[in-house]
Amino acid sequence: MKKFLNNVDTLLDESLSGFAKAHADIVRLNSQPRYVKRVALGKQGKVALISGGGSGHEPLHVGFVGAGMLDAACPGQIFTSPTPDQMLAAAQTVEQGSGVLFIVKNYAGDVMNFEIAGEMLDCPNMTVLVDDDVSLPKTHSVGRRGVAGTLIVEKIVGAAAESGADLASCKALGDKVNLATASMGVALSSCTVPALGKPTFGLTENEMEMGVGIHGEHGRETQKLSSAAEIVEHIAAEIHAELNPQRGQRVLLHINGFGATPLMELYLIYELAEQFWQKRGLNITRSLVGNYTTSLDMAGCSITLSLMDDELMRLWDAPVHTAALRWGC
Repeated sequence: MKKFLNNVDTLLDESLSGFAKAHADIVRLNSQPRYVKRVALGKQGKVALISGGGSGHEPLHVGFVGAGMLDAACPGQIFTSPTPDQMLAAAQTVEQGSGVLFIVKNYAGDVMNFEIAGEMLDCPNMTVLVDDDVSLPKTHSVGRRGVAGTLIVEKIVGAAAESGADLASCKALGDKVNLATASMGVALSSCTVPALGKPTFGLTENEMEMGVGIHGEHGRETQKLSSAAEIVEHIAAEIHAELNPQRGQRVLLHINGFGATPLMELYLIYELAEQFWQKRGLNITRSLVGNYTTSLDMAGCSITLSLMDDELMRLWDAPVHTAALRWGC
């Protein structure tokens, strides 16, 4: 293992300190308990949006704290859920009288700890559970995982909260976006968790892992490595079958890198996915390509498709100013 680090035990704290200093105009870091919050909160009465999860997925979630998205994010250790005291402290700091909306990826630890924090809060709070990963069946024992579609939910709901939407409306909107969003990923290599010191799984030069999550775990199945066109055809077909969009439907297409895939390859994936859905009569009106929901140094990518309407497009286009996502400001 070759990584830039001083000590595995201090990596996260040192990284967060550097992040906060690099983006001091946008965020502040609270060290104990650990959370990142906006420097300038929105107008008094704004619903507070909080998310979080294990580290190793940067820029998710701390990179999306700022105007038009999250009010705070709670980072756990690498691939480990943050604790309820982090979530509680963050919520108490950024809540402004209209309640708190938690945006939670569907992983057992995240769900449990955010639920505990919500029960401890003395203000109204609700949760949007993101489960956009279609590589798992709906009947899976713990449900589908929340992956790159989390960004779509955070951006759109963040814009609504910034404009003054109330807690129930933000919750309903988040659920709407989640239901209209589907993702699936593929890995060409595993990632290496610093504390482990070696890849979490092995692949030969002629293998790929189809249907991976974002925690370095095995995917749905190991397949023979195929061409980019064949990979996109396979993934896009599953997403299309899940969402069943009608011809003329407006969509947002998001190609997400897992941390070690060059942009040249990600844009190739976008080109092939765009061709797939253009042939089926979809209207790709918005797009996002890059490393946004990563898995440390994994080589691979995911494809996310979100069905859009006038409201969702307006909220997607609304100004946002975070470390990792910004436009219109």
